[in-house]
Amino acid sequence: MSGTSAPIATDPRQQRRAAVASLVGTTIEWYDFYLYATAAALVFGPLFFSDVDPAAGVLASFATYAAGFGARPIGALVSGHLGDRVGRRSMLVASLLLMGVATAGIGLLPTFGQVGLLAPALLVVLRLLQGAAVGAEWGGAVLMSVEHSSGRRRGLFGSFPQIGSPAGMLLASAVFAGIRGGLGEEAFLAWGWRIPFLLSLVLVGVGLAVRLTVADPEVFLQARERAELVRRPVVEVVRSHRRSLWVTIGMRMSQNALYVLCTTFALTYLAGGTTADPDAGLTAVIVASAIGLFTTPLWAMLSDRVGRRPVYLAGAVGAGLFMIVFFLLLDTGSTALIVLAMVIAVNVFHDAMYGPQAAWFSELFATEVRYSGASIGYQFGSVLSGGTAPLIAAALLLAGGGRPWLIWGYFLVLSVITVAATLLAPETHRSSIATGPVRTPAGVAR
Repeated sequence: MSGTSAPIATDPRQQRRAAVASLVGTTIEWYDFYLYATAAALVFGPLFFSDVDPAAGVLASFATYAAGFGARPIGALVSGHLGDRVGRRSMLVASLLLMGVATAGIGLLPTFGQVGLLAPALLVVLRLLQGAAVGAEWGGAVLMSVEHSSGRRRGLFGSFPQIGSPAGMLLASAVFAGIRGGLGEEAFLAWGWRIPFLLSLVLVGVGLAVRLTVADPEVFLQARERAELVRRPVVEVVRSHRRSLWVTIGMRMSQNALYVLCTTFALTYLAGGTTADPDAGLTAVIVASAIGLFTTPLWAMLSDRVGRRPVYLAGAVGAGLFMIVFFLLLDTGSTALIVLAMVIAVNVFHDAMYGPQAAWFSELFATEVRYSGASIGYQFGSVLSGGTAPLIAAALLLAGGGRPWLIWGYFLVLSVITVAATLLAPETHRSSIATGPVRTPAGVAR
């Protein structure tokens, strides 16, 4: 088992190459995924659910958005097994190709007015493929960065694929806003909304060219040479890394829901309010995404110095307390205050959790099951929090008569779960990525 492995020497050139490849690839994957989220909030209702009233159309649109999250564990299970058995890089190439095909396919879909119910049905299928691709992507990208890195900077290198999330959101929001602004609302709804989705084919070509230059990490290759890989890594995760699996799921609850509520649901919330600037929400998302390119690695670097737990805990507690203030600032209708609310929620509290997350989740599992363990925990947490958050929030907003108090109560419950999981997770920032975490005998929950 990997618990007997010697420390692995790292190649600085491979470290940098792996970090860049992970950043570029995840940026493209998240561009595709968040592009759908933006379109779900702003245009998919009238295009694919035009036979229902606007409020129901929003709910239906967010339901298809949630479907993508439902497919993420499937991608995690399949890619985790193959990534732990075959290699990290091959899964990354496959996930990028799948995402590109699915996203471009959305850009070619007929609308409800053209083919009726077939349009939303096809939309759901392609969204499921997007979800499976993201489920396969995250674990591989993170492990390529973390396993190639030196111990004292694992948090920093692990944050490079994490930076892909704000970079992808920034790119998706900017392209979406730019094309809509350039064409005008009528032309954009008629055909212009397809352009951002079709651009995915070009971006995927760039991502593949970068990704194919990086080899599998030495720690994985040596484990394979020593025949330390297991036949059924998913089963081994459940049997020997049960506690690590549960805490990763728990730590995702607040972090993922916070990001989705702020960057996706908030756009719909603002659209139904009294905001003077109709693009205030998109502007706030773009600003926060740009700042996230810097705050994500900064929080990760801090976790390399003081530990993963204190940084993560600060983000989880702060997010739970700030959410009600977030909605109150949105209700002012002031673009400046909306941007401020988004920056505090995303760049302070969310990024304090998201920055250290990749390294911490990877450190909780041994090499032979790391892809499976980190991916399954991450993606199941996504389904239970972020995937359903916009749908639940929209329903709670209706139940609350248009006021956000019930949404805050819902998020507070998620925050309590994340705080508890964070306190239960072992501190790992000084552990060896080669030897993995302290293990208990097989069959005993750690």
